[in-house]
Amino acid sequence: MTRSHLKSTTLAAILLGLASPAAAQSVCGGIGDDGIWIGGSENSSDIANADAYREQMALVLGGGGYVSLFSLSSAANVRIEAEGRGSGDPIIEVYDQNGSLVISDDDSGGNGASRAEVSLDSGLYCVSTTSFDSAPMTAFVRVGREDQEALTVGVETTSVTGGDSLGCSDARDLGTLGTSVSSQASVDDAPFLRFTLETAMPLSITANNESADPIVTLYDAANEYITENDDADGLNSRIDLTEDLPAGEYCLNVGALNDTSLPIDVAVTEYDPAAAFLALVNNAEAAPPLDGSVLITDLGDLSTRLRIDAQATSDASWFSVNVPDGGLLLAEAISIDGQGDPLIAIFDDFGRLVIANDDFGDGLDAQAAARVSSGTYFIGLREVTEGTQSFIRMGLERWVQAK
Repeated sequence: MTRSHLKSTTLAAILLGLASPAAAQSVCGGIGDDGIWIGGSENSSDIANADAYREQMALVLGGGGYVSLFSLSSAANVRIEAEGRGSGDPIIEVYDQNGSLVISDDDSGGNGASRAEVSLDSGLYCVSTTSFDSAPMTAFVRVGREDQEALTVGVETTSVTGGDSLGCSDARDLGTLGTSVSSQASVDDAPFLRFTLETAMPLSITANNESADPIVTLYDAANEYITENDDADGLNSRIDLTEDLPAGEYCLNVGALNDTSLPIDVAVTEYDPAAAFLALVNNAEAAPPLDGSVLITDLGDLSTRLRIDAQATSDASWFSVNVPDGGLLLAEAISIDGQGDPLIAIFDDFGRLVIANDDFGDGLDAQAAARVSSGTYFIGLREVTEGTQSFIRMGLERWVQAK
């Protein structure tokens, strides 16, 4: 569902909001320092007392994000949504004043839109809206109470928000966590899973099957919501709890945004920082370490143009290239047989993401261009579709400013 116009009052709020960034201070741990009040000003962005939802038009540049600010003078059940224009696919992340992630979502609004419904305490919050494929996007962001009109149609999942009706008492018991516990079952067969921690420990929880598009939500023994995730790894879900979770019994609600009859591989393991970092590297979400543990193919100097044929899998292949002088770096990943769906990501020598792209234009090939300085750059190439491989022709070009 897309929107072709805004009410005049909403447009006025947008224009006011564009001129009214948050005061110069650390907002949401720095995430919201350049954020815009969703109601146009701090006073009108208190959702707890607002007479109607608040909405903005977010202009998301390639690889960037847009941050909306709102506040609650008292605790409230809040609905936070983002809907892209055209083929835009927004992702939302909600942070509290301290910069801690409260909730994130990709597709729960239906038709590629994002939607999160959550009970929040009083305080200030930041909504970061980004584009799933890092392409430029225009989106509408709406924040309102659950009794106010929704922006998106929403999708039905088995995820619920708490209470004894969760079904955890009838959940499939995975047993006591030693090294790991796991399950392979569809949402239709096992929407709830239960496990026990004998000692406090950090955890990683994964739910894998991109065809099902799983979403996983964690609750404690009192059915109190802890956290959830939808699309941390493509359409797969991953929760990393890096601080110790207290000993006790926990419940997982597993949902599917696509097909509830497909089996989903769920695993609960003790959090391993090295494994978590390697997962980011394999997804081309972080630059590889330089200790030799990850193979990096050195392409040498990029004078004008390079062409490389590669076999891409769902784990990223890594290349390094030296740019002798500053200019424009253009990287393309083209499926040789037209069956692949490549993703390309470029990092500088400090490991900072320069640019990434999945689908450029109307096709599935990737293209990324960025102005760069001289130095070494690391290029990650992977196949987006899980468990498949494709033959990719990667092209690198350097353009320099005319003199």
